[in-house]
Amino acid sequence: MRWLKRWKEANWQRGGKPIWAAKEWKDIATRVERLPVKVRHVDAHIPKSRANEEHRNNEQVDRAAKIEVSKIDLDWEHKGELFLARWAHDASGHQGRDATYKWARDRGVDLTIDSISQVIHDCETCAAIKQAKRVKPLWYSGRWSKYKYGEAWQVDYITLPQTRQGKRYVLTMVEATTGWLETYPVPHATARNTILGLEKQVLWRHGTPERIESDNRTHFKNSLINTWAREHGIEWVYHIPYHAPAAGKVERHNALLKTQLKALGGGSFKNWEQHLAKAT
Repeated sequence: MRWLKRWKEANWQRGGKPIWAAKEWKDIATRVERLPVKVRHVDAHIPKSRANEEHRNNEQVDRAAKIEVSKIDLDWEHKGELFLARWAHDASGHQGRDATYKWARDRGVDLTIDSISQVIHDCETCAAIKQAKRVKPLWYSGRWSKYKYGEAWQVDYITLPQTRQGKRYVLTMVEATTGWLETYPVPHATARNTILGLEKQVLWRHGTPERIESDNRTHFKNSLINTWAREHGIEWVYHIPYHAPAAGKVERHNALLKTQLKALGGGSFKNWEQHLAKAT
């Protein structure tokens, strides 16, 4: 294979021009440095009447090689794009098709809509979230029908693994007429944190409510909460903890929120605070 050695010494050029299929010949040169290889020249384009067994075998191998190389190239290209699409979908927070496409494009990654659609269709996290959201809400029933948007809320706390910032609880606040959910992560379930969460997530965003419902645990039922509610003209109503008929809305949202946080965490509550906005 003296000619292969000469091509390599000439930087894969002949007469000042790159040789045909230089990339493939470079690969062959690399391989033959480590393996014993024998090469024999077989004339191509021989009429069938003059072709011997060697020519026919060469033609058969040539056809097979073209098919296999084409198949392999397309397969790897497709798998590579799906890998990038899956990365973009995960890293962007499991957004929809168009949002994932824009997120990737803004970072210099060109993806096809088809690859993104396939990844989203196969995404177990998105499937879990969709399944959780199929739970039919029970708004507009009974005592809530007389209230306008933002006038009545149910509140509660859920407990999650402690974050590096020391946060372990989430104050959940559900608007009674629509089921709109607000959340506020805190290190401790206290009356002061309850008031801070309500002021930041409810009063500043939705206006002062007429009615708030909660259970009668100490972070809700205490003098600090009573004074704050009275000063703001809010009727605070207490019910028995875990009493489903009374706390139905917030309890359903608590279960849904945990399901979505676990799905976004890949089956655990890892980094739940980072996923809170997405899950809300």
